[in-house]
Amino acid sequence: MPDLSLASEFSPASREDWLRLVDKVLKGAPFERLRSKTYDDLTIEPIYARAADAKPIAGRLAGGPWQIMQRVDHPDPAAANAEALHDLENGASGLSLVFAGSVGAYGFGLDGSEAAIARALDGVHLDAGISIECQLSSETRDAPARIARLIRQRGVDPAKTSIRAGFDPLGLMALNGGHALTWEKLAPVVVQYVKDLTAEGLRGPFMVADGRVVHNAGGSEAQELAFVLAVAVAYLRALESAGVALDDARRMIFFRLAADSDQFLTMAKFRALRKLWGRVEEASGLAPEPVFISAETAWRMMTKRDPHVNMLRAAMAVVAAGLGGADAISVLPFTMALGLPDRFARRVARNTQLILLEESNLAKVADPAAGSGGIEDLTAKLCASAWSLFQEIECAGGAAAALEQNLIQRKVAAVHAEREAALKEGREALTGATIFPNPDEVPAIVLNVDPVLAPELPRAVSFEPLAPKRLAEPFE
Repeated sequence: MPDLSLASEFSPASREDWLRLVDKVLKGAPFERLRSKTYDDLTIEPIYARAADAKPIAGRLAGGPWQIMQRVDHPDPAAANAEALHDLENGASGLSLVFAGSVGAYGFGLDGSEAAIARALDGVHLDAGISIECQLSSETRDAPARIARLIRQRGVDPAKTSIRAGFDPLGLMALNGGHALTWEKLAPVVVQYVKDLTAEGLRGPFMVADGRVVHNAGGSEAQELAFVLAVAVAYLRALESAGVALDDARRMIFFRLAADSDQFLTMAKFRALRKLWGRVEEASGLAPEPVFISAETAWRMMTKRDPHVNMLRAAMAVVAAGLGGADAISVLPFTMALGLPDRFARRVARNTQLILLEESNLAKVADPAAGSGGIEDLTAKLCASAWSLFQEIECAGGAAAALEQNLIQRKVAAVHAEREAALKEGREALTGATIFPNPDEVPAIVLNVDPVLAPELPRAVSFEPLAPKRLAEPFE
């Protein structure tokens, strides 16, 4: 049987043919009307040719699934444990331990005590191939050491576990607007925590450069990328200063990005991060290696009104992060903006990923965007824009100094103001909030659990915080 060519019945078409058709539709209006701009002032063309000589970006194992991470954020460790076991029994491949006061806590989370951790992980077989990823606050910084102690008490081989400790002191400084210690004094303290976990036999990675703090505050894709790059370089320097070889230090660091419902920009952002970090490795005299990138669906796109639409936004975010090469993805349950989600909302979050992996087979192709003219162009432009901002942060003295000077905060605030204006003027929309509100909406169910208030801490250094802001808030 000859090869089946679905295009053989159609005459060849060129870009010029397309332009002539477009000109008829525009009726004399300028072609520029079909171009659009991102919040980083990057131009998106209406049509692209295939990118010549494009190669897949090395990332997640080809054909291998990403890790399906489920949040463990109930303040009651017994209730958290029940949900964790249920999630693992029904398809989750990892647990994201969310501690109160962390960047992604959103008002809830575990308290980080030894008893709470032991109870939350009761019955969880840590050497059974699942991953544990910690989202830490300053008050719960001892949680990874307590997990390591629990592993030792259970007689489990630490090398057979997968624990991502998630130390992110600069991200917490950005969230809280300061810290009790300056970065110069804080860096060696955190590095010692890392060394202690290494001595326990854990494989890591241990430190995370988390871009959600920028994304949650309304920042752009290039701003998020520049921030995580600057933070990761600061961690790399801190580890090297403490005597850790660079080749080992880079493997102790991973990244966490927000994934939102803008499919192409999110895909390009995840791809760009791998290229940017590879450039840092090359500049450090290292041969680039694939770095671990964790994703979480975006907090800022969540709405209280018509929350079921959040399912659609989250599904698109998972598609984008998965196709962009994320190694692990956590989905915020669709009722997250209303309170602590119940089991149904958690089930939807989990099954969103299971369906996309097992039925849609999204992980079967490595870097499926490679060669796409539009995605390759966006990836390259994001790399250039983010690298330029990264250099500006470095010129200011690095991530900590740039935060103290409010350099990053000013840029993020300007973009957030642009987003708010676009929503108010109807140039952008949030379904259920700014357009198509549902007057007959049935209230969604959440658990009757009070939010956990983070304590006020003394500060040796203070600056403007990067506070999380949902885009729908002004309309609710």
